[in-house]
Amino acid sequence: MARLKYCFPLLCILSFYQANAQVWNPTPGNGKYRNPIIYADYSDPDVVRAGDDFYMVSSSFNCVPALPVLHSKDLANWEIINHVFTQQPPADVFDKPQHGNGVWAPSIRFHDGWFYIFYGDPDFGIYMCKTQDPAGKWQGPHLVRAAKGWIDSCPFWDDDGKAYLVHAFAGSRAGIKSVLVINRMAPDGSALLDDGVLVFDGHENHPTIEGPKMYKRNGYYYIFAPAGGVPTGWQTVLRSKNIYGPYEEKIVLHQGKAETNGPHQGAWVELENGESWFIHFQEKQPYGRIIHLQPAEWKDDWIVIGRDDDGDGTGEPVESWKMPTIGKTYPAKVPQTTDEFNEITLGKQWQWHANPKAEWAFTNTMGFLRMNAVVQPEGYKNFWDMPNLLLQKLPAPEFTATARLDFHHHFDGEQTGITVMGIDYAYLALEQTGDKLYLVRRSCRDAEHGKPEQEEAKMPVENGAAYLRVKVRSGGLCQFSYSADGKRFTDIGKPFQAREGKWIGAKVGIFCTRSEKKNDGGYADYDWFRITAIGD
Repeated sequence: MARLKYCFPLLCILSFYQANAQVWNPTPGNGKYRNPIIYADYSDPDVVRAGDDFYMVSSSFNCVPALPVLHSKDLANWEIINHVFTQQPPADVFDKPQHGNGVWAPSIRFHDGWFYIFYGDPDFGIYMCKTQDPAGKWQGPHLVRAAKGWIDSCPFWDDDGKAYLVHAFAGSRAGIKSVLVINRMAPDGSALLDDGVLVFDGHENHPTIEGPKMYKRNGYYYIFAPAGGVPTGWQTVLRSKNIYGPYEEKIVLHQGKAETNGPHQGAWVELENGESWFIHFQEKQPYGRIIHLQPAEWKDDWIVIGRDDDGDGTGEPVESWKMPTIGKTYPAKVPQTTDEFNEITLGKQWQWHANPKAEWAFTNTMGFLRMNAVVQPEGYKNFWDMPNLLLQKLPAPEFTATARLDFHHHFDGEQTGITVMGIDYAYLALEQTGDKLYLVRRSCRDAEHGKPEQEEAKMPVENGAAYLRVKVRSGGLCQFSYSADGKRFTDIGKPFQAREGKWIGAKVGIFCTRSEKKNDGGYADYDWFRITAIGD
């Protein structure tokens, strides 16, 4: 199959549609939005408004490039515009997969012309990054405080110019949890100036309180903090006239009678016209922590989030609501998915499992992505150990992912294909064995603990030109299939039940590996990777 992409007018239109069509639309065009606004794993979101623009950040853990930055004009439609850094520190640690470690619960703030992001790495401390252009280059990460188990950090600048940082603790590292502490901070965010003051203990009424976000309104200091655990928790708000407390407490959002479980951890956003909104996540395994938008209003200096039908001041999540009042209508957008590999940079939806090396994959101007067969690391057990998995988030409850590739295999043990990756994973790949090429379908249960892969299907194929596909049904049931011509697909193996990763949702993507190092190893040229609706 030729790599050159000839384009007649109708084919151009179809190609454009395939590249830009999305499988989840949060704004159906009736003046309302529907939840979730992002049916993808953007865990622990925080949002800031700067003029007419909104910027969101979320946890990225071990995945690189790290710290995604999303942009919106209306709070409902979002796209990825950047990542804050491409090499996670310290490099000698994150050059290898560190599942569940890395960037935890970042916060983003706009202060004195600068955008600041703070995040906690549970093993190394509190980091800060800053820029004047969220879509441009970021400074940092700068280590503000080396510490073990300090997480979920949020900066706050008071009216008098003094700066503070509120944060929580990871019990797995610090040995303490369910408490919030405020530190004095240098006004430029570069260092903490003391060891902190305990401002709230959630053990009795708000266990596992974490993820604090700090604001000031009408003379009150507010700390928004989730509690009760991810699947079943609630959103707590604390308030005080003194930054160090004592703080009053109130549950302002819980599941109630709604279907949205554990609604909490997110951002209060106030529009220029005074409207209030709250963005938070919902755990929806295996899809991860998906993003919801709730209306909010203030009553007696307490925020009420969502629908409060009984008037008790504790809201419940809404499924749909009228759009935020911004005076304009913007096109529907969601984070990017399909990649035609026509650019000299990868699409912003892609992340590796560890700090990438340049030779893993090359973009070019010829319309394909070249993935080189990377040698499996010493002591390799399964894909959990592989750093060079090129993956993106599951984008909708149901979708189809299809990859078109040419596999140039040189030695036995080389393989390339499409995978759905998590603690359990499965893949469909082309593999050279005994100087012959085969199509193989394998899966692995409990990869986290080193369990081996199980082969479910294997058959010879004539050449390395192939279309590999996985259809993901509601609940994460995945069916892999193969085609030699892109028209007739044959199911390979039994359906596979996707499972989340370590603190992240399952992911879908591509890979190219080999079992041993030899001079001039094989490679795979991926023509495109497309996400479409099940029926397309």
